[in-house]
Amino acid sequence: MSDTLPEGVERREVDGRERLCTRGEPVYGEPTDGEWRAWDAGRSKLGAMLALGMDTGLAGGETALYLGAANGTTVSHVADFAGPTYAVEFSPRPVRDLLDACASRPNLFPLLKDARRPETYAHVVEADCDVLVQGVATRGQADVAVRNRRFLAEDGRLLLAVKARSEDVAAAPDAVFDEVLAELREAYEVLETRSLDRYHEDHLGVVATPK
Repeated sequence: MSDTLPEGVERREVDGRERLCTRGEPVYGEPTDGEWRAWDAGRSKLGAMLALGMDTGLAGGETALYLGAANGTTVSHVADFAGPTYAVEFSPRPVRDLLDACASRPNLFPLLKDARRPETYAHVVEADCDVLVQGVATRGQADVAVRNRRFLAEDGRLLLAVKARSEDVAAAPDAVFDEVLAELREAYEVLETRSLDRYHEDHLGVVATPK
């Protein structure tokens, strides 16, 4: 398993267990060790991708666009080690919690927007983002990634967690993954895929780069 982690993410012992950690103020009741906060892979798909050793291409300091930020669980960890981090969330209720995560992170910018309509935030988000992290729980996950490709640098990375049950609750997950990947390949070169079942049932981690 690869142990390549971005600068600012470390494996440390917290509460008697080795965990991924970032430096920052706690957000969701996660255990801490001084300035380090545990990154719970069971509550974060990107955390699971890193814990499983996927080659995300993250180095630290990236300009990041995060789609489906929800309450800020994962995007707060991203902002701990990244540069400017744009957090898109459609639902007003979790955005209120997201604002709390932003209070101690001046590089984290919350956007109450629909990830399916990137034109509504194109005037805010920097062009040529280094990484697009997507955790949107909706149908059309590949379509969302394709629509937001406009923000990625040519050598940027898409880090996508495909949620099979959000696409089709009745279909076999592998069939859903095949359909999503086929659509995704219209705009991206898929570099790596891996089941996230160890942490998140019926999820597929995907690393891709724009074509």
